[in-house]
Amino acid sequence: MAMIGELLRHVFRKPATIKYPMEKREVPEAFRSRIEIDLDRCIGCGTCARVCPSNAITIEGKAEKARLTYNIGKCIFCGLCAEKCPKQAISISRSYEITAEKPEQLIVVYEGPRGIKKKAG
Repeated sequence: MAMIGELLRHVFRKPATIKYPMEKREVPEAFRSRIEIDLDRCIGCGTCARVCPSNAITIEGKAEKARLTYNIGKCIFCGLCAEKCPKQAISISRSYEITAEKPEQLIVVYEGPRGIKKKAG
């Protein structure tokens, strides 16, 4: 009898699910996802790599010849890198759609002759 009462309470309610991907859910203000790097501000100092607890960010080289690698698959989305960046070059995205067919597609490499620049591909 309790099951029938439960069923009747839920029959006329609005559905709990949404029609994703046609409808997108609003994310909370404090939601954290992948990082985004402002290439014009990044100086390649390596602070982000040092504070990253999951080693999702690595930097090879210094300043003008630095190469930054961000592995989204390793990232725990804690936000320490953005918090500690001295030039505020790192921001936290609010996008929750992170998909890839292969793990290599979750690796973003930034490099260039005049500082960190995003490598296409």
